[in-house]
Amino acid sequence: MNEHVTQQRLNMDWMLKDLASSVPFTRHVVVLSADGLCMAKYGTDTDTSDRLAAACAGLQSLSGAVAAEFPDGDGTMRLVVIEVGGGFFYLMAAGARAYLAVLADDGVDAGLMGQRMRDLVARIGQHLTSPPRADGQVT
Repeated sequence: MNEHVTQQRLNMDWMLKDLASSVPFTRHVVVLSADGLCMAKYGTDTDTSDRLAAACAGLQSLSGAVAAEFPDGDGTMRLVVIEVGGGFFYLMAAGARAYLAVLADDGVDAGLMGQRMRDLVARIGQHLTSPPRADGQVT
């Protein structure tokens, strides 16, 4: 991992912690690139964050295909919310080729989570951008 990516990840840690601590019942927060690489994480281990990032990339691609079916839309995914047994999953576009994903337990205030995620993306969206890759390396 190059120095730019390492510094970017360290800079995002406190921002993700702020999101998690401001919304009770937040379990995991992950920032991922469009191709499924974990860029930053809070409240989770590396294996879990890597699995979430890979799954989110597939979900993002699927939701983009659904978005393309709306003739007046721009074909992009903005927010996906999935309620599952035990809690909620949120995936939000968070910058060019970057996404913010959150897993939260059943007791979460779904509206508050969506609002805080939007606030975070609006505040620091430029930091939540995945740089283009050349030959598998971040440039």
